[in-house]
Amino acid sequence: MAGAVGGLIALPGWASGWTAESVRLATPLLPADQVETLAAVVDTIIPATDTPGAKDLNVQQFIQKVVADCYDKPTQDMLSNGLVLTNDLAQKTFGKPFNAGDATQRVTLLKQLEQSTDPAQAAFIKLVKPLTIRGYLNSEYVMTNLTHYEFIPGHYNGCVPVKK
Repeated sequence: MAGAVGGLIALPGWASGWTAESVRLATPLLPADQVETLAAVVDTIIPATDTPGAKDLNVQQFIQKVVADCYDKPTQDMLSNGLVLTNDLAQKTFGKPFNAGDATQRVTLLKQLEQSTDPAQAAFIKLVKPLTIRGYLNSEYVMTNLTHYEFIPGHYNGCVPVKK
């Protein structure tokens, strides 16, 4: 019990010391060109409007961290191969890399991947799309400015009229 209580007391001090550098991967999962492609993919899934997009909130770093820490080697390879495949498909379709395409071209290509009968293409987009949404919704910006998340236990309203 004493160890558990001590751990709970030390947790806020330990967790508040986290920075972007402290949670960055020791060895990068993807090469720089694939990171740029991944950033373009997440930006296409959730683009910037009057709020920052997924790329602006560094969701591509979140995806790399989650895939590197929580998924097995075949899934990590599938992410890397899917990014190469996406770039190759964009090169064949539009004559330029995925991240050089305009928004309409990128959306068209991602829809094509999503509806593909090729298992590698479909598996790639089924991995990246939910992770993009999860990373975006759990970002500090969204949690504090859009959903107005309140840290547990939340606000207590002690004096609220109750209807009979």
